Amino acid sequence: MNFFNGILGAVNDFMYGYILVGLLVATGIYFTVRTKFVQFRLLPDSFKQLLEKNDNDSAVSSFQALMISTASRVGVGNIAGVATAIAAGGPGAVFWMWVMAILGSSSAFIESTLAQVYKVRNGEEFRGGPSYYIQKALGQRWLGVIFSVALITCFAYGFNSLQANNIVSAFSHYFGGEFPNMFIPASIGLVLSLFTAFIIFKGQKAIAFISSVIVPVMAIMYMILGLFIIGKNFSLVPEMFSLIFSSAFNFKSFAGGFMGSCVLHGIKRGLFSNEAGMGSAPNAAASAQVSHPAKQGLVQTLSVFIDTLLICSTSAFIVLISGVDYTALKAMPLVQQAVASQVGEWGITFITISIFFFAFSSIIGNYYYTESNVMFIKNKMGGSMTLFRITCIVAVFFGSIAGYDFVWNLADVLMGIMAIINITVILLLGNTAIRVLNDYCEQRKAGKDPVFSAKALGIKNAELWDEINPSSEEESQIG
Repeated sequence: MNFFNGILGAVNDFMYGYILVGLLVATGIYFTVRTKFVQFRLLPDSFKQLLEKNDNDSAVSSFQALMISTASRVGVGNIAGVATAIAAGGPGAVFWMWVMAILGSSSAFIESTLAQVYKVRNGEEFRGGPSYYIQKALGQRWLGVIFSVALITCFAYGFNSLQANNIVSAFSHYFGGEFPNMFIPASIGLVLSLFTAFIIFKGQKAIAFISSVIVPVMAIMYMILGLFIIGKNFSLVPEMFSLIFSSAFNFKSFAGGFMGSCVLHGIKRGLFSNEAGMGSAPNAAASAQVSHPAKQGLVQTLSVFIDTLLICSTSAFIVLISGVDYTALKAMPLVQQAVASQVGEWGITFITISIFFFAFSSIIGNYYYTESNVMFIKNKMGGSMTLFRITCIVAVFFGSIAGYDFVWNLADVLMGIMAIINITVILLLGNTAIRVLNDYCEQRKAGKDPVFSAKALGIKNAELWDEINPSSEEESQIG
């Protein structure tokens, strides 16, 4: 295991140090400019689209699609990931997480809009994502299959092992910080695996329902705790922000090595947390029934903001304002001790419960993404789908007993592979999403509720929209 972990660590450092950080930032800036700052300009519309009614009971609503994507985004990255970034890169990593969210939200709009444009019908449900727009827009099914394999490997085995690992880690506090034997983490892993099996065998609507209940409730409760701690230490807030900004631009620390800098750790953990541009959220975005693809693109920008600017910031503020030595601890123990220092021992129990629900909602949200991509590779899975679900459950159990560094390195490497493929593709297809956005804006300017016609915009291989909006071709305003 140490040998494989060493290889993963080396690949991880190279991938993020020399490829992904620059690619993510450059792409975010490019799409922010091309969309004319869509993440801010149309922010009121993003909230408005959450209320759009869905007349198909079998399809996922805009709100449910938001919750599925947010369920996947909001997990250990928002608590343990933030703590890890601060411990490794210093307080300045928080600033670069914010930068990643603001710029990345424009990439999230592009990828989710493309997923809607090129989605397909699966019975009464919709499916789509990068693999689908790679095949339908670029005509490269082989690359779509490669992306699907990368996503399945990343989410079903990498991310879900990591989520399970952090759930188990949260319980270690009750055993003096370290489990006396493997029986306890294995028992927790078994219970978690059974919960996971129950939900994923229920299907898409069960996943959507659970996500739309767990995510909002836990996120609100967690942020209330954060606000209480911030309010309790309000006089320290200016000092905290000063520390974040001064550390973010500490060029002396950069000279000491980029691999350990706040920029690298902030952007890496920002990507893991909000997944903007990674190609995962489009799988949820495609499932929503909307009248225009840009509507779900706008909704998905909200998910990035909710994840990083709200929930990740809450974790960062709790750690930094508590006064706990963030260089002495990492991940879950750091957050638990930070909360306990402010509200007492019950705070540790609250964080343990929070991480369980956040991570569990991520596990089922992650599974939803993988199922869509398994179906892309082979439409009629039959018994193979049952076998695949069993392997996903086994991965949850494996993560419960695996080593901390191994599961983080594995998740980072698999995430990086996905991101490189998807970012390259959305850069090639970005003009299509911009045309769809312009069409949306023209119809809104004319006082209409935007309705999409692929034919009117000259977009090929998006024939499903002629079925969804059969009378929309004449209504679209630009070509």
